[in-house]
Amino acid sequence: MVAVRSLSKWFGGIHAVDDVSLDIARGTITGLIGPNGAGKSTLFNVIAGLYAPTSGSVLLDGEDVTGLAPHELFERGLLRTFQLAREFASLPVRENLMMVPHGQPGENLVDAWFRSGRVAAREAELRAKADEVLDFLTLSHLADERAQNLSGGQKKLLELGRTMMVDAKVVFLDEVGAGVNRTLLATIADAIRRLHAERGYTFCVIEHDMDFIARLCDPVIVMAEGAVLAEGRAEEIMANDAVIEAYLGTGSRHAKLDAEAAR
Repeated sequence: MVAVRSLSKWFGGIHAVDDVSLDIARGTITGLIGPNGAGKSTLFNVIAGLYAPTSGSVLLDGEDVTGLAPHELFERGLLRTFQLAREFASLPVRENLMMVPHGQPGENLVDAWFRSGRVAAREAELRAKADEVLDFLTLSHLADERAQNLSGGQKKLLELGRTMMVDAKVVFLDEVGAGVNRTLLATIADAIRRLHAERGYTFCVIEHDMDFIARLCDPVIVMAEGAVLAEGRAEEIMANDAVIEAYLGTGSRHAKLDAEAAR
């Protein structure tokens, strides 16, 4: 679905992403992990068009989309969420969802003045779609609540709901579990599984909660210092000495061996 080839992003002398190549296969939930500062979010930002790459390329379904703006990638089905939810705070939850699809007739002044029936029909369709999404995410009871009043986990669900308002091909989720309690995190994980199984979504997930990654993602890609360090199944990654050292420091390998010897 997404192919990244020799991608780099430099900020002055800092190589935030350094010659990264990886594939996100269609129909997978791919995990992207690594210590803070590994370049994960920067990679997401380059793929999603927020940053132009210093070098390299991004392909979506075989089409070179390197450097396209976020709204152009959105129209092609590539979406991303953010570690800090970006809701329209003063609008109700339902209207946050209804605003997502582009090219609505109500955005056109002529339609708004002279084709009110067309505008009303489209709004009715979007309202019905938004209510379906809220039911899927178990947020129906908050449909008329202002988005600013949602908890952190509910805002993450709302961001996931936005991807359901359009025909998403691949969704990049940036630290979907950050600041979320365990109950809501389980709800988010269930929604991701169902979107993957029932609607064919492809996901790439940045997350520090390894239990969440292990239960949800296959394969898992590890980044460190702007480069890909390892790739494999979750259990292989968690047993990889290089990965352990990247997360915990060079002494962690010896600590692991000592623990195994003690057993």
